[in-house]
Amino acid sequence: MATKRKERMQAGITVSAAELPEVLLHVAVVRPVFLWGAPGIGKSSLVRAFAESLGLECVTLLGTQLAPEDLIGVPQIVDGRSRFAPPVAIARDEPYCLFLDELNASSAEVQKAFYSLILDRRIGEYELPEGSVVIGAGNRATDNALARPMASALVNRLVHVHLRASATGWLEWAGTAGIHPWVLEYLRNRPDHLWTAPPKTEEPFSTPRSWHMLSDALHSYGEDVSDETLRVLAFGTLSSGHASAFRAYVKTVRHAFGLDAVLKGEAGWPAAPEDRDLLYFLAETFRARLVKELAADKASASPAARQLAHRGKALLVELAEISLEVAQLVIASDDNGRPVLPTWFLVEVSRDLPRLVAARA
Repeated sequence: MATKRKERMQAGITVSAAELPEVLLHVAVVRPVFLWGAPGIGKSSLVRAFAESLGLECVTLLGTQLAPEDLIGVPQIVDGRSRFAPPVAIARDEPYCLFLDELNASSAEVQKAFYSLILDRRIGEYELPEGSVVIGAGNRATDNALARPMASALVNRLVHVHLRASATGWLEWAGTAGIHPWVLEYLRNRPDHLWTAPPKTEEPFSTPRSWHMLSDALHSYGEDVSDETLRVLAFGTLSSGHASAFRAYVKTVRHAFGLDAVLKGEAGWPAAPEDRDLLYFLAETFRARLVKELAADKASASPAARQLAHRGKALLVELAEISLEVAQLVIASDDNGRPVLPTWFLVEVSRDLPRLVAARA
């Protein structure tokens, strides 16, 4: 039964970070909300920002660090009778936002202690001040994160909202939040690298949070950060493939060497063995440019797109002379075996560059 419930949570309709505040504004003020999402995509910061927008203090309780008595309180004798005294963190006179982070990672006993607080907005004799809101958040079991089955009684006490990572929304925020220019510009070119699914092994992986951490570290080191230090920082925060590509991007910034220069014929593909990471990065950027600018139908392709296709075939020949493997990556299908580049362009490549296609097959 628990497994089925997890599957339902995974399949929920999602909202972006930009859409979430409006949902919370209309729902969280009348009913408690539970926010589902992968680690590192900004659930906690979004809740704090929402509370601030309402002029409410955000009081965060971490489910993994609580015992039932931390919520229920401890008994006291008053006029010869015992009663539970709620903890100071909860018992407040002014309305506030109670944020129950990692709620579904807490023990079954702690989850039970939340029941009356979530549904009735009450713990013992203490009742949340009028105007308070209750929001919970947690990771999904499918994210390889700590998550315990949530009892149906608790599930049914919450409105469930699923948050998805949105590169567009994050980049809009990052542009005004002081994110390091290297990080910002890299993700503008490769928004698909903002987030990746958590791996099954214990290793860093890319999320909005990890990119933010890398940005903070780069600001701390300054522009003189060495390539070796950059390597340590990138591989310490990001998925390995993204870390390698980011290092290569920084090389292009520092040496004024980019894809546009290659497309214009002002520079060739880097061929030195020590620049192999740069070659991979430029090839991936080249592939992304072709995907973005080549029309699905050749008849509707603009003159600029046709010129790019013509130049692209010539560059594939040059790239194959340096590394056939890297050239194949440019025209490769996606993980499901579906072509990424337009069919008409792949047909022309197979006609004009049979060696490349034959090796790919």
